[in-house]
This record gives sequence, C-alpha cells and structure tokens, in this order.
Amino acid sequence: MIRERTRAGLHEARAQGRVPGRKPKITAEQKKEIVEAVSSGRKTPAEIARLLKIHRATVSRIVSQARAGV
Repeated sequence: MIRERTRAGLHEARAQGRVPGRKPKITAEQKKEIVEAVSSGRKTPAEIARLLKIHRATVSRIVSQARAGV
C-alpha cells in the first residue's frame, strides 16, 4: 500500500513537471571546463576540486568519463 501511494505521488509530481532527486552540483558547462583544464595541464584535479568545493575523486571521475566518451 505504501509503495502504491509512493509511486502514485511520484507519477503525479512528474506529470506536473517536477523531477525527484538531488539537483546536480556541477553543470554540464562546468564539466567541460574541468575536462579542458585538466587535459591541457592548466590546473590539477586537486586545484579544481578546491575551487568548485567538490572531492578530487569527482574531478577524476568526470575526466575519465569524458575520455571514455560517456
């Protein structure tokens, strides 16, 4: 019963244009800038992480996904 109501509520929210879940902290534009800065050697992943207040592993993941074409 709880599952049914939860699904119904999520379905109704989506119908009204709302998307559940956490909003991304890094935009697509920022991801492009991260990849360019690290690939060109202008900044290290640690420097970018400090600037954007994200973890260094997040920067590394973004760069590796971009190189893999994901």
